[in-house]
Amino acid sequence: MVQQFIRFPVQADQIRRNQEHFFQVAGFPGIVGAIDGTHVQIIAPSVDENEFINRHHYHSINVQVVFDASYKILDIVAKWPGSTHDSRILRESGLHVLFENNHIPVHTHLLGDSGYPSRRWLLTPFLRPLPGAQTNYNRAHKRTRSIVERGIGQLKRRFHVLHGEVRLSPQKTCQVIIACAVLHNICKDRQIPIPDEDPDENPNDAEDDDTNHHDGGAVCGNNNGTLYRQLFAVTHF
Repeated sequence: MVQQFIRFPVQADQIRRNQEHFFQVAGFPGIVGAIDGTHVQIIAPSVDENEFINRHHYHSINVQVVFDASYKILDIVAKWPGSTHDSRILRESGLHVLFENNHIPVHTHLLGDSGYPSRRWLLTPFLRPLPGAQTNYNRAHKRTRSIVERGIGQLKRRFHVLHGEVRLSPQKTCQVIIACAVLHNICKDRQIPIPDEDPDENPNDAEDDDTNHHDGGAVCGNNNGTLYRQLFAVTHF
């Protein structure tokens, strides 16, 4: 059921359409999806409670999600406790296998924030950009990657249960998250609008944390991602 509505594109024509849509945002080429993590708050579980305390000091599920330029969900992983770092969730995901084992065509990229390591298929911002290509790259990167932030906002606005504290076990909460993701894509396919009213501001949605930055491929044991990012910036920006 889930794969019927949430599918990561692997065919060349599907990928090309995604890349064209992302390019229209800020002229950033080769992007198939934008990735980020978001926390869904839960009540304190009775087992392994400390594992679920995230860096914002509340219990949560850390959810990895990838959006396309139309705010449809291409991939979602909802099974990790809140203390798990975004980079680990990606490293142990099926998405990582797809890219690392070359099941996705070359020159196809995800956009991620600086909490992820740079890879040849995962483009992150420069932490200290130099004037010129790096600064231009960062500017386009920020505008394009904002799609995933707005996509998460749309998902949580459509299903307000994801904004508050879910009073279920971690396992059942993960099932609720996946169900909401499937329903979100169904709503997108049927052009069902998002509720107009904005929910109350929730500080739990602020995911950014400067202490979790990476720059380059250190997590993966090499700097190929950093070198590729530099070449990409010089070539396209």
